[in-house]
Amino acid sequence: MKKIWMHKAKSFKEAEDFENRYYMEETPEERLSDIQLCRELYFRIKKINANRKRLRRVVRVLQ
Repeated sequence: MKKIWMHKAKSFKEAEDFENRYYMEETPEERLSDIQLCRELYFRIKKINANRKRLRRVVRVLQ
């Protein structure tokens, strides 16, 4: 499990800039790992039995 830490910003703009820099410094694998962690926590909170460990593939046909 990842450590929890915080960054105190003086404005919403500063907070947004920090967040963008933080995620751009992560590797794609780390970002995907963060998404997976969020999915697993969501499923636990909602008590959904999700045995899937991958993102769903969705195909939409636009005409």
